[in-house]
Amino acid sequence: MIKTIVIIAFILIIISLGSALFHLIRPKSEEESEKTVKALTFRITLSLVLFIFIFIAVATGAYKPQGIGAGMLMQKPAMTENNK
Repeated sequence: MIKTIVIIAFILIIISLGSALFHLIRPKSEEESEKTVKALTFRITLSLVLFIFIFIAVATGAYKPQGIGAGMLMQKPAMTENNK
């Protein structure tokens, strides 16, 4: 469920970037500039909401990170002379 939400959010972010690019390339008018700003504002807002959602999911344990970084977080620090 969480992965589906994240994938949909990424797709919406890419669509928003495409929309902003489309309105940026078209001939300039006041309306096109407003559409570009709205598309980029939507992308930034969606990115922040996605970041907060992922942070909360990891913090509550609903989602457990996998990959290289997750293995480093799970390892206990090595015992040294100073830690004994």
